[in-house]
Amino acid sequence: MPDENPTPENPFEMFRRLWGPLGVPIPGMAVPTFDPQEVDKRIAELRSVESWLQMNLNMLKLSIQALEMQRSALQAMKDAAQPPKKDR
Repeated sequence: MPDENPTPENPFEMFRRLWGPLGVPIPGMAVPTFDPQEVDKRIAELRSVESWLQMNLNMLKLSIQALEMQRSALQAMKDAAQPPKKDR
């Protein structure tokens, strides 16, 4: 009986088939490449993603700061609306 699953010529083909359906390369499990241009392309893509994530992180930090300022302002207005406490 002939071998129905021949060994792929490329030793990394098995990993490509295994991780390919995920659609996202898993760090440490990505198939290495021996083409310097492909490596440069991947580096550029990852730097682009890094920049996008950094921008989103900065926007998140600004949102948190704005909410903290809003909380402080609301607390100050609440404190100002209360009558002063009488000391005994």
